[in-house]
Amino acid sequence: MAAFEPTIIAFVCNWCTYTAADLAGTSRLLYPENIRLIRVMCTGMVDSQYVIKALLEGADGVLVSGCHPGDCHYINGNYKARRRMKLLKTILPQFGFEPERLRLTWIGASDGIQFAETMRELVTQLKALGPNQTRLKMVI
Repeated sequence: MAAFEPTIIAFVCNWCTYTAADLAGTSRLLYPENIRLIRVMCTGMVDSQYVIKALLEGADGVLVSGCHPGDCHYINGNYKARRRMKLLKTILPQFGFEPERLRLTWIGASDGIQFAETMRELVTQLKALGPNQTRLKMVI
């Protein structure tokens, strides 16, 4: 049996984290290929239903990452995201998901190294958690 490789959906801010991901790529920093980036204009627009839908459809983890608090291009979008993700972590067990499958980070545009490190840490954490049980139910 092949080793488990988690699938991660990452909702990333256009202005900061997406730019950091681009910097990591152009700097040839290595990070796992398990991540599927979805560029959003602001993390404040990431609705809870997007996260739940990603998990229900088999993603092993979801990352929401944007500008540092106080640096949002849309004034308070990252504060909205922080409140929304905190609430969502309390709700996820009702859907049968571990709260650790959701991570919120702040990665600035010049933090390509931090982006690569965060991706490696997230993959390691999700490997320890094991596959999303929803995915297993869908396969069976």
